Amino acid sequence: MQIAILGAGAWGTALAVSLSGQHQVSLWARNPATCVALHTTRQHPQVLAGVRLPEPVAVTPLLTAAIEAADLVLVTVAVSGVRPVLTELAHHRHVGPVVLACKGFERESSLLPHTIAGQVLRAGTPVLSLSGPSFATEVAAGLPAALVLSGEDPAQVEMLRHALHHPRLRLYSNGDPVGVEIAGAMKNVIAIAAGMADGMGLGLNARAALITRGLAEIRRLGEAMGARAETFLGLAGVGDLMLTCTATLSRNYRVGQALAGGKPLDAILTDLGEVAEGVWTARSVPALLTRTGVEMPISSAVAAVLANQLAPAAALQQLLGRDPRAEH
Repeated sequence: MQIAILGAGAWGTALAVSLSGQHQVSLWARNPATCVALHTTRQHPQVLAGVRLPEPVAVTPLLTAAIEAADLVLVTVAVSGVRPVLTELAHHRHVGPVVLACKGFERESSLLPHTIAGQVLRAGTPVLSLSGPSFATEVAAGLPAALVLSGEDPAQVEMLRHALHHPRLRLYSNGDPVGVEIAGAMKNVIAIAAGMADGMGLGLNARAALITRGLAEIRRLGEAMGARAETFLGLAGVGDLMLTCTATLSRNYRVGQALAGGKPLDAILTDLGEVAEGVWTARSVPALLTRTGVEMPISSAVAAVLANQLAPAAALQQLLGRDPRAEH
């Protein structure tokens, strides 16, 4: 299969490394300097230190060249770049199935990636979502990982799942792209909360409680937006949430830790040098609350901290001061 990967950040590059053993892969890099470095040194100049891009992977700054003969298009850009990339894709006569491998809500509209795709791509273009617990560094190193491939056409999901699956990258099928994308977006917000809790030294009990209650509010949001409850108990839900909330490889977790230490958000993001999607997703929380009426106290607290409306310690006191209630 000929696969075009659009986006040469850590995740796009990791997937290029992982899939190139079974498929012909082209990797599109918007940044000319990144493209030159990947082409000449076969290493990314900013991420995945020590990881070598296999020689068969073709690197190009031209989106047209990347997708020219593609049987499958994998979109790995940050969510802020999904609309412009898909708009460019829509100008081409033939585009194979599009798999969205990005997590978050669009900043301006608070829309999920598959909804943006439905607005932008030509009618009838198959769109699927790929998510799950997966640090790019480990996937690029060939360590085992399991992901979920989700779409509305079961036959197409199964066909692509079998094509992309290999012993080091296990794929499971799912028919709930709404739930998969909501889980992938919101877990980053809860990871910021987990980082703050750990940064304040609240202990493992508190972290476990926060993750569990965070999962409950993600599920509530998902169900209000038409997702299936069982999706949030799988890899895209609890699996990705556990990984992101408990490991320092998580950018969002590190943002939370730094916030707990009193560091300004702008300085944190500058030092991070990569996109922390949870920061932008949290800014969609007020719009999601208005749209659904769902109660999301942890996500709301994170949004308030990121907006400089609450200090982390005050957000903690706000959460602890809530009335006791039945678990649901």
